[in-house]
Amino acid sequence: MLRTLLNDEAGFIVSAELVLVATILVIGMIVGLSEVQHAVVAELNDVADAIGNLNQSYCFSGFSKAKQHGGVAAYTRGSIFHDTQDECDNNQCDIDCDVPVNEGPKRN
Repeated sequence: MLRTLLNDEAGFIVSAELVLVATILVIGMIVGLSEVQHAVVAELNDVADAIGNLNQSYCFSGFSKAKQHGGVAAYTRGSIFHDTQDECDNNQCDIDCDVPVNEGPKRN
């Protein structure tokens, strides 16, 4: 029975095949998840561009109420706001990284 156990290699072949298949699957999943990440980032960038293109300008006129015997009883001033493009709307800015800085001398 011991000799049969030592000569039996069926388990080794199955294990090697499973390790090879699992390795290929993990590598494939890493590549696939990387592509999913790029797709999600691209879609979120599209959403950010759409929000950046919204024009938030507004304008409303004031109104007033005159008294019966002359003069003004109440009034409200109008207001206006012109929306301008922000600094990073529609990918106008890049993410900047500072250059590396050497460490200073250590203090005792």
